[in-house]
Amino acid sequence: MFLFLAFLKRGLDKLLNIVYDTICNIMNVRTEGRDMEFVQPIRDKKKIEDMKKWLIAQSPRDHLLFVLGINSGLRISDILKMKVEDVITEKGKPQAAYELREQKTGKTKKFPFGKNVQKAVESFLSDFQGKREDYLFASRKGENTPITRQHAWRIINQAARSVGITDRIGTHTLRKTFGYHAYKAGTDITLLQQIFNHSAPSITLRYIGIQQDDIDQVIINLNL
Repeated sequence: MFLFLAFLKRGLDKLLNIVYDTICNIMNVRTEGRDMEFVQPIRDKKKIEDMKKWLIAQSPRDHLLFVLGINSGLRISDILKMKVEDVITEKGKPQAAYELREQKTGKTKKFPFGKNVQKAVESFLSDFQGKREDYLFASRKGENTPITRQHAWRIINQAARSVGITDRIGTHTLRKTFGYHAYKAGTDITLLQQIFNHSAPSITLRYIGIQQDDIDQVIINLNL
């Protein structure tokens, strides 16, 4: 009887996960465009550090997803296609960079890995028991399949809410956070425009959430 109830519980849990993912898939189709336009970057660096701490305590894989996303400017669709061999050498050390043929544009780009990304890779490796050919962000369901975009959305949102972020957060938040802080650090907007493959600097400014910030700062600093 006990074994039957345990089997039934596992079956119900699996069914609930399938239903949840299906609902997320439907919602994602309806809101993907709006997600890209309206989700916010994470502007507060302390909140970023808090999210890192929360994520590393949950899962080195999820921590790497976040750190890689906010430090590379890669699209979430490209991140989820990455294999373990894309971030580690044959000797088991972090790679210096990642070369990508972008899914959307077909262009090849090189994305260097900074110190924080390499540290996140090392943390991931300390818990990794698979093969170099495995997906980097492998799902625990099925055999060597990546997590879905909806799963990535849940990871990012749960971490954000756990540290008190109330802004609208989505998978594009990672890329926007990269652009926002790169711009604030003095990176020329035309260089970010090139990284994001945008047609005009004004589009890049709006995408990374700078435009309204600048308007607000003019008003705050006026003090007539």
